[in-house]
Amino acid sequence: MSGAVSRLSGLLGHFVPGAEQRVNFHTLSPTSFLPRAAAIEPEEDDIAYIFTHSDVEAIIVDQEFLSLLQSYRASRPSIPIIVDMDTDATEGELSGPFDEVVLEGLTYDLDTGAKGWPGLEAQAASEDDVIALAYTSGTTARPKGVEYTHRGCYLAAMGNVIESGLNSHRGRCRYLWTLPMFHACGWCSLLGLSCDEYLQLTLFQGGRSLGLSRQCVHITHFNAAPTVNTLLCNSKEAEPLPEPVHVTVAASPPTPHLFEQMTNLNLHPVHVYGMTETYGPITKGYYLPAWDNLPSSERYKKMARQGHGFVTSLPVRVIKTDVAEGTVIDVARDGKEIGEIVFVGNICARGYYKDPDATRKLFAGGVLHSGDLAVWHADGSIQIQDRAKDIIISALESMLVTHPDILEAGVVAVPDSHWGERPKAFVTVKPGKFLTGSEVIEWARNASDISKFMIPREVEVVAELPKTSTGKVRKNILRDWAKGANRS
Repeated sequence: MSGAVSRLSGLLGHFVPGAEQRVNFHTLSPTSFLPRAAAIEPEEDDIAYIFTHSDVEAIIVDQEFLSLLQSYRASRPSIPIIVDMDTDATEGELSGPFDEVVLEGLTYDLDTGAKGWPGLEAQAASEDDVIALAYTSGTTARPKGVEYTHRGCYLAAMGNVIESGLNSHRGRCRYLWTLPMFHACGWCSLLGLSCDEYLQLTLFQGGRSLGLSRQCVHITHFNAAPTVNTLLCNSKEAEPLPEPVHVTVAASPPTPHLFEQMTNLNLHPVHVYGMTETYGPITKGYYLPAWDNLPSSERYKKMARQGHGFVTSLPVRVIKTDVAEGTVIDVARDGKEIGEIVFVGNICARGYYKDPDATRKLFAGGVLHSGDLAVWHADGSIQIQDRAKDIIISALESMLVTHPDILEAGVVAVPDSHWGERPKAFVTVKPGKFLTGSEVIEWARNASDISKFMIPREVEVVAELPKTSTGKVRKNILRDWAKGANRS
């Protein structure tokens, strides 16, 4: 891969003069290896907007995804499109622009002394120069271009290697790649993978089901959102693996029940949390040996916390929300008072591309605002919460997925004439199972351990929960559904 990148870097100037300093591993990375049932790809309109907004000068695309560029190509016909036809240009005939560029790069490399990978240098006047743009999912507005710097990417890579345990299997680490690159550049995981010369990278082939019993044999690490892990744990092929696999879990808050399912299958959760604006993961739920003596239900609840700041970051904080913008006051570390998660430190992005107003708001008061609500525990760990009057949404969702036939759950607050607000739950069921909303409510009353006042009066069974490109449940759409909005 390094040889191909060096050749491609040298020859991109053929298409875009001066572009070689902007080329990195992302040019060769896969765009999506998730199981199709869980893959959430950007819409064609979003892709056109992102490429237009980012002022791209050339595009490298796999032939499988070329059709997604139709709208953009119609509006920007002069932008070079380099298509990878999925062939090996070192053998046989050329097959497409990408192969031609790589082979031309080989000639260029030989003509200039065959320096190859060692001959490439980072072309940055400052470590704070932008190296990449990662776009947000655009849940409520147009996607924003998050500016990643050379320094930030380097430190994010180091943090991912250490916190994911990629350095704990030296000489035998085999990482299964499952992440789409549009998820914060694959959670910045590819940067970390390039740091370890002893690591073997295995690409998950899109279009096939990821089965635990076969494809995960000899795998030591992979990353996946709770949605993907839920599908794995509930697949027909699921069975305990002979060797432990370290699974970095992020993108949306996981439930304690999911971590119990994973552990029973010899999948060891590495729970991290972050956002596009923090180069992906920035906190980790560190497992403490003292938890070994806790009842399993309590142990998994603690594992589901979002934890503490990465080794390459500063301590994470939770601040009050009922104060003026820019005022930073910590909440009590009592696990009860709800506030907003904020970050400071090395792996906070530089800002939003061409959006100074949004950048100012993001860093109001000198901290990076996540927009996520959480409590702060006495040990310094954070735990994401949601608030709907006196109802803790995440606790209700965690309870619902313990039902043996429920796959996923999303809960939102809806207006109530008496209480002001009350919860409504949307659930999906496991393949081959059937449930009604009334059956779920009856089970919650009689078989769950949740407080009676938290039991929802409405539960709706749906085929699929709406999600963002990063796998988070789109609560704004669920609220619209609860109001009777069209679901087409």
